[in-house]
Amino acid sequence: MMKFRTIVMSAIFIAGVSLTSCDKDDELMASVSINETGSDVGGDVTGDGGSTTKSYVWNNPLSTADWNMDITSTKGGSFNLMIEDSEGKSVLNQTLTAGQGDDSKSGVTSSGASGQWTITVTLTNFNGDGSFSLSPGN
Repeated sequence: MMKFRTIVMSAIFIAGVSLTSCDKDDELMASVSINETGSDVGGDVTGDGGSTTKSYVWNNPLSTADWNMDITSTKGGSFNLMIEDSEGKSVLNQTLTAGQGDDSKSGVTSSGASGQWTITVTLTNFNGDGSFSLSPGN
């Protein structure tokens, strides 16, 4: 009887381990969050190999914006920051790729129409973390 009970308990344990290994915890993740709003805008990016795209609207009262982006990633993936002015004209399209080139970039956007600018952040197979920030240009 003791052997039967041991076998049954072992079978239940193995079934439980098998079920938890099929859990969705193994799915790849990537996220973009805005943590600064107002006249300046900024956010963070994180990922463990996943991909995502997020867009935000930002009111830029000027025709340019100062921008900065950086990543800390050694396992791969890319972080793209694209900005369109209030008329839909692209004023910035920059990408950081882990292990290739610089891990940070900054500058001033091309000139565009003031108003509601669209910020689009795309993470592709991104593994690591990073940040970005924008402020009205001078």
